Amino acid sequence: AKVGDLMKNAMPKSEAKKWFGVTPPDLTLIARSRGVDYLYTYLLTFYEDASRPFGVNNAIFPNAGMPHVLWELQGMQKPIYATHKDAEGHEIKTIEGFELAQPGSMSPPEYKEAMADLVNFLAYVGEPIKLERQAIGIWVVLFLVLAFVVFYLLKKEYWKDVH
Repeated sequence: AKVGDLMKNAMPKSEAKKWFGVTPPDLTLIARSRGVDYLYTYLLTFYEDASRPFGVNNAIFPNAGMPHVLWELQGMQKPIYATHKDAEGHEIKTIEGFELAQPGSMSPPEYKEAMADLVNFLAYVGEPIKLERQAIGIWVVLFLVLAFVVFYLLKKEYWKDVH
């Protein structure tokens, strides 16, 4: 490998699609595109679903091609459903919460703390230069403001004799 070479995913997308039915999401890209709060909630909302190939589903990203790889830590959750009627009178089942059906090796507060750490790590891995980019951005904005002032004064100087 050379400096500047891109990292290769350990799991080719074609193989992942064959194994899981769909390509599993790249969590580092999700952390960048949808934010760490979304990813944190995603990792906390897996639940038992016998209709899915892996026996689990996700409340905020239904039918995702990703198994719940952290189930041994969290345990298995069962959804608590609530029934509502829409404007046309049809009944709709929505997930209002979860109950722990099978406890994992971590308590719920420990699991939430571990997921917060994992999500922050994934956000960093997805864009390690983010802090430096933001620091440079402040200086760029200050330079542009200063340049605008100089250009405005220069414009006034050039156009003062036109009127």
